Amino acid sequence: MQYCKECIIPSTRPDQYFDENGVCGACISYKTRRIIDWNKREKKFFEIINKISIPKNKWNCIIPSSGGKDSTFQALKCRELGLNPLIVTASTCDLSIVGRKNIENLKQLGFDTIEFSTNLLVRGRLNKFCLNEIGDISWPEHVAIFTIPFKIALYFNINLIIYGENSQFEYGGPESTLDNVILDRKWLEEFGGMNGLRVSDILLSDIFNNKDIEAYTYPTIEEIEKNKITAIFLGQFFEWDSEKNYEISRDNGFLSYENQLEGCYFNFEKIDNHQHGIHDYFKFLKYGFGRATDQLSYLVRRKKISRVEAIQKVRDYEGKYPSSYMGKSLNDILRKIDINEKEFKKICERFTNKKIFKTDQSGNITYDDNKNLIKINYDNV
Repeated sequence: MQYCKECIIPSTRPDQYFDENGVCGACISYKTRRIIDWNKREKKFFEIINKISIPKNKWNCIIPSSGGKDSTFQALKCRELGLNPLIVTASTCDLSIVGRKNIENLKQLGFDTIEFSTNLLVRGRLNKFCLNEIGDISWPEHVAIFTIPFKIALYFNINLIIYGENSQFEYGGPESTLDNVILDRKWLEEFGGMNGLRVSDILLSDIFNNKDIEAYTYPTIEEIEKNKITAIFLGQFFEWDSEKNYEISRDNGFLSYENQLEGCYFNFEKIDNHQHGIHDYFKFLKYGFGRATDQLSYLVRRKKISRVEAIQKVRDYEGKYPSSYMGKSLNDILRKIDINEKEFKKICERFTNKKIFKTDQSGNITYDDNKNLIKINYDNV
């Protein structure tokens, strides 16, 4: 695997590309921010919303939210811009205590909110099915945060949905996607965390029916066009910075996690759901990197730490077996989706990329003394 020469993002990241100098798309995108005319982008934002039917004294936009620091910032920013947002939360799979407090904090900040909870029995079965089929326990969460806000927009006749960052612009992706300001069905199916598993594919399993997956079904193109619903990325119009978003949100009551967060460098992201540890561990198994790599690369681009420091730190923080997450044991997390740890380990082995981790002469995966995988390399050596 190839690593970016400026940060520590590897070539195994889906949709990642490197230029002729070995620099990743995320670093290239970050450099373009210096030449972006953000005042011009802000004017473009108002041009877009002025073309949309925006009622003055009603909810005039939806902000999809998990209660996280970014959606808290989005809500505050949109109110500052004169909008009257309705906060829509598609409940996460295994909500943490701090996650609940941050959802309640948005209410305390004076925002109208809708918290939509999908059928927990179906959701647990989906968690298990998706973990088995595509190695992603978080598929229901990733899909619902896109489908539910659109369904609510249709129900209340709200024409504007405002998401946060375009992940391709922040973390790298195909060049043609970096300037996307509109989030549509095509973007959802390609970059919205579906991992190649579309909702229609779920029905092929004979385990689920149309009623089961209604919450995860995106409205038709005809419904979207008829109701003139537009979804945009706020981060394409106003300079996006995760740490600054956190600081603003913190100053407005948002809580971080009080201890070191497993698999992460920051303690203010991925704190709403106990299943995040499993999700990021499978990212590590498949691609050889996890959440800490993304966060440390963010810091390297901003010259807050050196690339050498990032490589040293990522070895300490990333890729450990997820025996717990935010104080909840792996067995307790798995029990909610009817999987035991023996079954879990077998699934882990199925999705482990043997090109990235050490194996014995027979091709069997090997582990260190702490029962963690041994990654072959962390740099271009």
